[in-house]
Amino acid sequence: MNVSYHGHSVVKVEANGKTILFDPFITGNSLTDLKADDVKVDVILLTHGHNDHVGDTVDLALKNDALVVAPFELAEYLEWQGLKVHPMHIGGSHEFDFGTVKLTQAFHGSSYTDYETKTIIYTGMPSGILLTIDGKTIYHAGDTALFSDMKMYGEQHDIDLAFLPIGDNFTMGPGDAAIAAKWLNAATVVPIHFNTFPVIEQNPHAFVSTLANGVGKVLEVGESIKF
Repeated sequence: MNVSYHGHSVVKVEANGKTILFDPFITGNSLTDLKADDVKVDVILLTHGHNDHVGDTVDLALKNDALVVAPFELAEYLEWQGLKVHPMHIGGSHEFDFGTVKLTQAFHGSSYTDYETKTIIYTGMPSGILLTIDGKTIYHAGDTALFSDMKMYGEQHDIDLAFLPIGDNFTMGPGDAAIAAKWLNAATVVPIHFNTFPVIEQNPHAFVSTLANGVGKVLEVGESIKF
């Protein structure tokens, strides 16, 4: 299995003959190394409806006949765009042919903004995602504040790899993310959601240096972890 980071909150998982993308914000993402026209994907996992997470989902899913897994209201909205979707909700899990997905809490917002019509479309509750695939468990926290149930996630699941936002302002900052890393007790913690915009500029290496026992790892854009 190969897990790679592609700027902002974009994570790619390649396993069991499938390519899975979390939150594929590619077009307009100055930090990504991906080009939307070149991306091949089988499954798209969405944590919430903000534009910088839904990103290129519609075009990618239509072009690749990809399945989109998302919180219920967001999945319904995307189905109206002609996408193949599987709606879920917080606390629920489902076993797919590529692995098992469970949605967790995230303390944030969730809406899609149409800037042309100045319309904000409500897309339900935001979530984090636990993906169990090829014997490994990956936690993508999405956009979230620190919350105490992260302790429970660490107790209930043997998390091999956790992706945590550190940008502050909209999500946890580095200090709270360090607490989350301790609570989750993940084998490896990778920072995401930083430096895309001036207001979320952070030093990921400084964050990683605060984590105990060499748990933290900065993935440069395009860099991967192999299991």
